Amino acid sequence: MKLIIERAALLKALGHVQSVVERRTTIPILSNVLLRAEAEPSPGVLALSATDMDLEIVERIPGRVEREGRTTVPAHTLYDIVRKLPEGAQIEIAAGAAGSAAAHAGVGGQFGNPQTAAAAPAGMTLRCGRSTFTLATLPPEDYPLMTGGELPHNFTLSARELRTLIDRTRFAISTEETRYYLNGIYLHATKSNETPVIRAVATDGHRLARVEMPLPAGAAGMPGVIIPRKTVLELRKLLEESEQEVEIALSETKIRFAIPESAAGSSALLVSKLIDGTFPDYDRVIPSNNDKILDVRCKEFAEAVDRVSTISTEKSRAVKLSIEGSSLTVSATSPENGVAVEEIEVRYSASPIEIGFNARYLLDITDQIDGEGAQIAMSDAASPTIVRDANPDASGANALYVLMPMRV
Repeated sequence: MKLIIERAALLKALGHVQSVVERRTTIPILSNVLLRAEAEPSPGVLALSATDMDLEIVERIPGRVEREGRTTVPAHTLYDIVRKLPEGAQIEIAAGAAGSAAAHAGVGGQFGNPQTAAAAPAGMTLRCGRSTFTLATLPPEDYPLMTGGELPHNFTLSARELRTLIDRTRFAISTEETRYYLNGIYLHATKSNETPVIRAVATDGHRLARVEMPLPAGAAGMPGVIIPRKTVLELRKLLEESEQEVEIALSETKIRFAIPESAAGSSALLVSKLIDGTFPDYDRVIPSNNDKILDVRCKEFAEAVDRVSTISTEKSRAVKLSIEGSSLTVSATSPENGVAVEEIEVRYSASPIEIGFNARYLLDITDQIDGEGAQIAMSDAASPTIVRDANPDASGANALYVLMPMRV
């Protein structure tokens, strides 16, 4: 294979695919990225694939292909090389038996048995200006592919809608590996007030995030699936600058996201295994009788919590909310650091209440609220609290957050 490609396009694609590759793996080929040079459509395309056997990303970027072919090279090494090349550079990539003989001629011809050069594995040469790198390769035939298998359920969501589902839930994904069924986002079709919706839910046992939007055509019969945390994070990177319609196909064990060609000519495909487990009945932990309603200006409230929590101990991050009438007092106490108190004006008409929360958890939720106001619905100091956006956005997405209080 032989092609010429822009550094910026190659670096961006490598940034996406190399993050899938595990730093430590017992299978050498999984440390590599598969490069495929394709002459069609003219002037050509370079496809980059990376996998960890649970997740695969394939990204296609435009290039000038002089000779078709494929090879595999160490993903992190290639990324580091391209990252250190000058901006705006053109990169030439060549691989094949001819390049291998040239690359190894010095080793075999001068210092050893000439047969050593002939038996050497094919290498890949990367040239940019006066820099030349020759990287060891592994046979592309050995590279595992995940793209097979039937995915019977198909629908589309815009990149913006997918970003909303991810951004408003991913902070609540559990990192506790023993409860592996919480290590992802639960995506399923259901009804909300008799209206069909697609709903994404994540929880770590301390907080729960639930966001829903109108059910897209084709999604009605989909099974409920748990998308792994790593897949969620890698998908979010691919969606960063896209405004396209994303094609989603899934079965009970696998999901595929196809992101169409962008204005820059790149496209991406992400295929992932799903978490084999049962997501808990989250509706049971969403309270329905919280009658103490607190309305706050979200930015003012978040800033007060953030300032006061500076005093709280690093382990608990506890802050106390004391609410009476139109006054909310946010406070934190620490034997090592002292006391912090801040008072803000709020709208509240129920009986006075004191309740404590983990400040970090509170701030994670307020970060997801786009509007000016947040509504906090409480029952008592020991029961789950609901947080909502007081004025949901016009996109049709409806988010709800549940937070467990803590003793302070």
